[in-house]
This record gives sequence, C-alpha cells and structure tokens, in this order.
Amino acid sequence: MTTASQLTPRRQATRARLLTAAAEVFAERGFHGASVEDICEPAGFTRGAFYSNFASKDELVIELYAEHAASLRQAIAEVAAQPGLTLPDLLERVVDIWTRDPDERRRWYLLTTEFALHAVRDDDARRAWQRLQSQIRKELGALIESIAARHDLELAVPTSDLVRLLTIVLQGGLGQHLLEPRAVRAGALEREFLPLLVEATTR
Repeated sequence: MTTASQLTPRRQATRARLLTAAAEVFAERGFHGASVEDICEPAGFTRGAFYSNFASKDELVIELYAEHAASLRQAIAEVAAQPGLTLPDLLERVVDIWTRDPDERRRWYLLTTEFALHAVRDDDARRAWQRLQSQIRKELGALIESIAARHDLELAVPTSDLVRLLTIVLQGGLGQHLLEPRAVRAGALEREFLPLLVEATTR
C-alpha cells in the first residue's frame, strides 16, 4: 500500500477524493455491487486515474478501514488518558464510542463482513486483510497494555489474543443488534460482556 509520504500533494488529493467516493458507494451498493466506474464517477476521475492510484477495490477497502480503525483507536486513547477515570467508566466510554454513530457502525459492519467473506475466498485479499488486522492488533495491543499498566492490571492472556476476544465481543454484539434490533439494544451485549471479559483475562 502506498504511503502518504510517497505521494505528491496532487496525488494525495486524488486518492482522498477516490476514497471519499468509495466510502459512499460501498455504503450504498456494497463491496461487490460497486464497480470501479461507480467509484470514479462521483469522484470525477477516469478508470485510468483510479488504477494509477489503487491496484484494485481491495486496496481501497484496506486503506479505508485502516483510516477508520486509526480513528477509533485515537478516540479510545484520548478517553483512556483522562485522569481519574475508573476501569468500569472507561469500558462504558469505549462502548459509547463504539455505538455513537449507528449508521456508520452499520455501514462498516456490512462492508467488513462482505470483505472478510471475499478474503476467505481470495488468497491475495486474505493476505492483505491479514496484514492489516495484524497491524491493528499490534497497535491496539500497545494501547491495552498501557491501560492495564495505568490501572495496575496484569494480563493473564497474550495481548493479541485479548484484542481478538474484544473484537469478537464488539463485532458480535453489533451483529446481534443489527439482526434483532428489538431484542438486542445497541451496545447492550457489549456493556454486559466487556467487563466480564476484562475480569476473566486480567489479574
């Protein structure tokens, strides 16, 4: 994946417009339903401009999700840095961040679920998704370790495993809410099980 430091300002602007358009088109049509032309048209570019900046739609999703994950991590880090915040309060705030924009959460759930299924079937997509998820786990793991140290907690499981478990709770709770919104309130399962998970994996 090309980094911003390797790009001219003009190319950065082109990529930003394509990414913005892709986010909107993916939200409306899904990953498989959106063509390269569908993404180029609202951005005001040709297929040639697209392929000069991205190798495929896969790369678009990877870059979009990397930005989204970084934004979530930063929001959690800012909350965690607040003085005097107890661990239960912090977990509540994490769920607040997770559920603060229901439409956005739904869009990301649909896109990442669709892309994950695509990645299971496509080796190149799987490797790219695996690299991204590994990097996200590493960065979240560092944040979790700093939070644990601040609250005098010792992790009883490997940090990467804890990140996976936290992801399962958050994504699983969201999925249950989206499938059964009347039976499962937004954030309800996350608020119930995050504290239990933290208690079970720390000492």
